[in-house]
Amino acid sequence: MAIDQEKLNALVGKFVNDLGASLHGSAILVGEQLGLYKALASGGPVTSEELAKKTGMSERYLREWLAGQAASGFVDYDPRTKRYLMTPEQKFTLTDEDSPVYIPGAYYIVASVYKDQRKITEAIRAGKGFGWHEHHNDLFMGTRKFFRPGYLANLVSSWLPSLEGVVHKLEAGARVADVGCGLGASTIIMAKAFPKSKFIGYDYHLESIEWANNAAVTEGVTQNTDFQVSTAKEFPGKSYDLVTFFDCLHDMGDPVGAARHVRQSLKPDGTWMIVEPFANQSVEQNLNPVGRIFYNASLQLCVPSSLAQEVGAALGAQATDASLNEVFRAGGFTRMRKPVETPFNRVFEVRP
Repeated sequence: MAIDQEKLNALVGKFVNDLGASLHGSAILVGEQLGLYKALASGGPVTSEELAKKTGMSERYLREWLAGQAASGFVDYDPRTKRYLMTPEQKFTLTDEDSPVYIPGAYYIVASVYKDQRKITEAIRAGKGFGWHEHHNDLFMGTRKFFRPGYLANLVSSWLPSLEGVVHKLEAGARVADVGCGLGASTIIMAKAFPKSKFIGYDYHLESIEWANNAAVTEGVTQNTDFQVSTAKEFPGKSYDLVTFFDCLHDMGDPVGAARHVRQSLKPDGTWMIVEPFANQSVEQNLNPVGRIFYNASLQLCVPSSLAQEVGAALGAQATDASLNEVFRAGGFTRMRKPVETPFNRVFEVRP
């Protein structure tokens, strides 16, 4: 078979970029966990010696870390003064954990995938599942750190107002179930915004619920929140005004069963809000940088999680609108619409 040298060079170029990005990912976590980005951002340009003195860390390590960050474009370097600095954009994405584009959180998820890679590979080989709870703890921390900024930026200001009559109910005092709540980020954001409403977060993962309860204390929302261990098909209670599923429906083994249970738990005029990763309607339309992230996350996180549960529907992170609407209809819902769509999210409003 003849090799096209230009195509080969282009492919090797992609590999070089990806290899550098892969190694840079763990260095981002080094910077976040050691407070290096925040230390660098808190003053003017510094040399590696000056940053070492400021942080009390080894200059030799910091010399390499700074150079790697500069090579990756995550900090700037002035060759004239041999000093490193951060631009406002770099500070916004690397030091502000409330920023909607906070970067380091995603790399905890990446770290967990690498730590679990052999187990995931064996699950793929055997055609079996690998449960969410079986992953390294970095996944749970990373999910919170990665998704929380987006929820903080959009949930109260855009997503909830896009739902018919929901904000009025929340302001007056509503009963809300946040299913698949993980470490409780979405639940707590809503509880802070609507103190008259009661929010109950449900997740099948005990450690996540324990974390969420602790976070509720730290965030001062224990008066109108509760967190309980339960699955999406069994969470208790009736007559909810709002049930929310944030980035979790596609991970469930039996999404139709979950939809049926939501239908039974809602008031007649209640609303089911589902947030899912952005996806187009065909594979070819998803062959882009965002689709690349979601397909690979789906392979190693979402599909294994679903296959570890009953039914194992394995919708995947790139489930189409059509396939999700089929789930809603099978669950007994008759009114479905998508009021909000962003480059990373789809928000569905589903009613009886």
